[in-house]
Amino acid sequence: QFLLLRWYFRLFIWTRLLWQVSRIDLQLVPTHPDRAGGLAFVSTMVHAFVPLLMAHGALFAGNLANRIFHLGATLPQYRLEILLLVLVLLLLILGPLAVFAPMLARAKRTGLREYGTLAQGYVREFDTKWLRGGAPADETLMGSGDIQSLADLGNSFEVLRSMRVIPVTRDAILQLTVATLAPIAPLVLTIMPLEDLLRKLFGMLF
Repeated sequence: QFLLLRWYFRLFIWTRLLWQVSRIDLQLVPTHPDRAGGLAFVSTMVHAFVPLLMAHGALFAGNLANRIFHLGATLPQYRLEILLLVLVLLLLILGPLAVFAPMLARAKRTGLREYGTLAQGYVREFDTKWLRGGAPADETLMGSGDIQSLADLGNSFEVLRSMRVIPVTRDAILQLTVATLAPIAPLVLTIMPLEDLLRKLFGMLF
C-alpha cells in the first residue's frame, strides 16, 4: 500500500505537469501527421505507469484466484469486473491528457476554417484552369503538378478532419490494457487446460 501511494503521488505530479504545460501557448500544427497537433508523443510517456497497472492487475488476480480455488467461482463470472478494472485504470492514466482538449479542439476548428478557405481558392483556380478552358494552349494536364498538389491538399485536409482532441494513441491504450490483464491471464488455465489453450493458439497462428 505504501508503494502504491508513492505511485499515486507520481501520478499526481504527472497530472500537474501536464496541466502546467497545457497553460502554455503551444504552437500546434493541425495538419501534423500524428493527428494530434504534434502532441501524440505525450501519450508514449504513459508506459512509465505500467508497473502501477500491473500491480493493480496482480492484486485483482489474487482476489479472483482465491474465489476460484476456495469458493468455487469461475473466471467468466467476473468478466464485467475485469472490463471495469481496465476501463478505470485507463481513465486514471490517460484521463490527465484531456487537459489538452480545449487547445486541440480550438486548433482543429481554426485549421478547418483556414485550410477550408485555402482549399476553396485552390479548387476554384483548378476548375477555372483545367475545366473552363483557362489553361494556356501549350500546357497540358499530363505532367502538370496541379493534380498532385490537389491530391496533397486533399490528404492534408483529411489529416486535419481526423485530428484527435485528446492526444491518446491506440498503441498507448493497447500497452496499458496488456499491462493490466497480464497478471490475470494465467487464470484462463482454470477454465481451459494448457494443452487445449496451446492447441487453439497454434491453430490461430497456423
